[in-house]
Amino acid sequence: MAQTQMALDSLDFDGTVALATKVAPHVDILEIGTPCIKHNGIKLLEVLRAKFPNNKILVDLKTMDAGFYEAEPFYKAGADICTVLGTADIGTIKGVIDVANKYGKKAQVDLINVADKKTRTLEVAKLGAHIIGVHTGLDQQAAGQTPFNDLAMVAGLNLGVEISVAGGVKAATTQQVKDAGATIIVAGAAIYGAADPAAAAAEITAIAHGASASAGGVKKFLPWVIAAVVLFALFTMMKKPEAPVAEVAPAAEMSAPAAEVAAPAAEVVAPAAEVAAPAVEAAPAEAAK
Repeated sequence: MAQTQMALDSLDFDGTVALATKVAPHVDILEIGTPCIKHNGIKLLEVLRAKFPNNKILVDLKTMDAGFYEAEPFYKAGADICTVLGTADIGTIKGVIDVANKYGKKAQVDLINVADKKTRTLEVAKLGAHIIGVHTGLDQQAAGQTPFNDLAMVAGLNLGVEISVAGGVKAATTQQVKDAGATIIVAGAAIYGAADPAAAAAEITAIAHGASASAGGVKKFLPWVIAAVVLFALFTMMKKPEAPVAEVAPAAEMSAPAAEVAAPAAEVVAPAAEVAAPAVEAAPAEAAK
């Protein structure tokens, strides 16, 4: 099962809270995107943390320097995950990992624009990074890039870390991303750009959590199937069963011939007695000679 993450990228404070309210029940992680956190500040994190205690919250700081110092206030305010750029100095990355561990939280290293992604992934995993972020940015998406090659590489390393994937993911590609090794699937425009953000989030999460796209179609008909089964069961129970007495009657009738068979047997004995009688009567005649 993969988790789902919704990217909140709006600069509008109230609009962000309103969107989060619609989507929170249908995703695992709420992400305060980089433009959003820069514009609205830590206050937005505090509000979302209070309103949505059942969701994890990721703050996409994309820290480039002073890792421990920059990330600590956000962990203290309720962030579960903070991001640090993979292009940052290794000491900066270590600082975010260290402060995450201090608060029992997680640090995510974002591989966006890292030239040698394999080497950097191995380095930060050795430091104790909790999540590797395979991230195809908006500008890269516009140029036609996708995260699949990078995802295959990171997953193939088998480092035992979580792998987050962001970059144009939608319902139609969620299963593909999950099968390729993602443990956290990030969707932004596919949710907030939908006519019904809650429904779009629920669809992506259903696939990420284990249901297939076709299962959604089956679910639509499931109530009708259940109703048909219930009606059939009720009809079967209400139908009067045929009395088995008629079938038992022949067995009783069979005992009568048995008695009739016994009667001739008794009749057979009678002639035998009659045969014996003349023999006795003849004996005195012979004795008189």
